Amino acid sequence: MTEFHSQAGDGENLIEAVAVVCGPDLSVTLCGGTHYHVGAVALGIPRQSLKDSEEPAASVSVLCVTGHKEDDLARQAAHRFSCRFGCRVSVTAGIHIDGASGEQIKLLLGNCEVVINDIEQKMKAFQKSCPQDD
Repeated sequence: MTEFHSQAGDGENLIEAVAVVCGPDLSVTLCGGTHYHVGAVALGIPRQSLKDSEEPAASVSVLCVTGHKEDDLARQAAHRFSCRFGCRVSVTAGIHIDGASGEQIKLLLGNCEVVINDIEQKMKAFQKSCPQDD
């Protein structure tokens, strides 16, 4: 297995990620804040776009722990990676800070974007696409 690590921010605003290439698939974990955990899990599966068969697309299914808000983050990351690399992608996300302000949430999401971009660049350097394995 090949692993890629990334982080952005510091202190309680730190976001960390590990991406593991699992054969033809990719598994990504995003954690941060003061309490790392599993808040949501998304699975992206590549497919042809219904609007334009030349465009990459993905179907994404999400499981979210009741009361947690990481579902959109996990869904967007799984969709992005699955479309970009043409492989099945699982994304687990767990970020928590008690009483986080709107500004702090924006900062955490910005740090998530930095980490996601970094993982994407590392994956692109590693391989152009993951072969489909049915």
